[in-house]
Amino acid sequence: MSSSPAKKLAVLLASVVLSVAAAAPAFAQSGGGGAGGGPAGEGSDAAKAATGARPHTSKAERKAARKEARAKKNAELKQLEAHGYQPSRNDPNYPNDIQNAQKKAGIGAAASQ
Repeated sequence: MSSSPAKKLAVLLASVVLSVAAAAPAFAQSGGGGAGGGPAGEGSDAAKAATGARPHTSKAERKAARKEARAKKNAELKQLEAHGYQPSRNDPNYPNDIQNAQKKAGIGAAASQ
């Protein structure tokens, strides 16, 4: 039994679409980055501006910043727990529960999001 020309065409079209979709991510970030017109490299100013990376932050500085942010969040959670918020409780009134604790603790809603 031979396949119909329409079925062959559909299989060929599907294989072309899949191969193009697989190659698309390789071209996603290529752009003119500099006088040569080539893609912006990892060390270029355009790449640093796009990623928001600071050029001179060491691993120790990043670790200290993460540690400080974690300590701040833990302190905020302790404050909320002291004012009645119980994160382990499965409460159907969850938003009201944490909002009331934030009001009592004097913590803004934006700080916890």
